[in-house]
Amino acid sequence: MTTLFIADLHLSADRQDITDCFLQFMANETANIDALYVLGDLFEMWIGDDDNSPFHQQIKHAFKQLTDSGIPCFFIHGNRDFLIGKRFSEETGVQLLAEHTVIDLYGTPTLILHGDTLCIQDVDYQRYRKKVHNRFIQWLFMRLPLSRRLKIGTKIRGSSSENNQRKDLDIMDVDGKAVIDMLQAYHVNQMIHGHTHRPDVHQINMNGQQATRIVLGDWYDHGSVLVVTPECSQLQTRQFN
Repeated sequence: MTTLFIADLHLSADRQDITDCFLQFMANETANIDALYVLGDLFEMWIGDDDNSPFHQQIKHAFKQLTDSGIPCFFIHGNRDFLIGKRFSEETGVQLLAEHTVIDLYGTPTLILHGDTLCIQDVDYQRYRKKVHNRFIQWLFMRLPLSRRLKIGTKIRGSSSENNQRKDLDIMDVDGKAVIDMLQAYHVNQMIHGHTHRPDVHQINMNGQQATRIVLGDWYDHGSVLVVTPECSQLQTRQFN
């Protein structure tokens, strides 16, 4: 009995090494697992489900093979791929979850999320997030030609990278109070998320109760996988070939 969690792969046609590692992971490590959870930023950029590039078709095929084998796969949107929608789900069999979802993880109620909603000290990012998650703005964006959306997405991605280089690293990390508030709001003592690219297991004293926050790693230098069994949880790495 094993459940796997991954996040922040930032897959793109420009990083074949990451893509190869992901495809090997899907082919060799997902057989006979109970479920696979992808907690956002699977792609470096997603401008709409109608982008049927050969690269995207390759990734979708890997998920379809997994779900066709009877293994459930779940996805929570990240800040880079929040436009993944119903068509992607239908083509892959991947089930889309709410941005904050509680699951029963071998008897332990666990809150899973991408993690960006916990970074409340990054005011500029939260303002941007609110804007791009506006349904009307998304509706307008999706009515632009695919080529135009690609140019806009590439420009936003470049601006975001430049802005992050100027920010204090602590501002882009989660806020401790926001973590506790969310754990209490969902009445759980365990949380799993990505986004910050700081893999670790944090123990939290929450009003006398012990809580756990597990942070998934990114896939920039090696693959990062959280392996959970009824007995334990372990953050593991996968080396690029």
